[in-house]
Amino acid sequence: MARKQFDLIVFDWDGTLMDSTATIVKCIQAAARDLGLPIPDNKAASYVIGLSLQDAMRTALPDLDPKTYPRMVERYRYHYLAQDQGLTLFDGVREMLAELSQQGYFLAVATGKSRVGLSRALDTVKLTSLFDATRCADETFSKPHPAMLQELTRELGQDMKRTVMIGDTTHDLQMAINAGAAAIGVHYGAHSVRELEALNPLYGAASVQQLHAWLNENG
Repeated sequence: MARKQFDLIVFDWDGTLMDSTATIVKCIQAAARDLGLPIPDNKAASYVIGLSLQDAMRTALPDLDPKTYPRMVERYRYHYLAQDQGLTLFDGVREMLAELSQQGYFLAVATGKSRVGLSRALDTVKLTSLFDATRCADETFSKPHPAMLQELTRELGQDMKRTVMIGDTTHDLQMAINAGAAAIGVHYGAHSVRELEALNPLYGAASVQQLHAWLNENG
């Protein structure tokens, strides 16, 4: 049997494994509304998904008084925590992850979520035990800085050249480029196909099922 191309598969969380893009957009908009601020449109709000919360708020609403951003984060968390227990994985994610784990891949998560947020999400969908390592934006540099991938490969003793990052945003793909890892884009999340394809990912998947099939064939 031919040797696999990758040993470590790193997934983004929101918009890649969990169907949460629309909820995040609504919560960013609700936070701005609470504070009487200009409300970012859907495109602006979805573009910042994947960044740390502070970076996301600064990008979605530039030129505000710096003291306003922590209040935006607080209001966002208020709205998100009222809804996150109802969020679900994309169809096929659980089966894909279980099969990849059984095939001997190391699996990891690199996310713009906080550690508390990711732990809560993993516990809700009962996936904590499937991942060998995880990294969150409040523990290191936010995407697209390469630190998350550098730290994950170091923690797991893996080679960056045999690591692939899978995500739905240009922040994910640019992080992979910056780290020297391979990148795969998924076309059902926050950023458009055109934006993702501009970064020349190894593959673009229109669904979890397509991603799973590609990894089985090429991973």
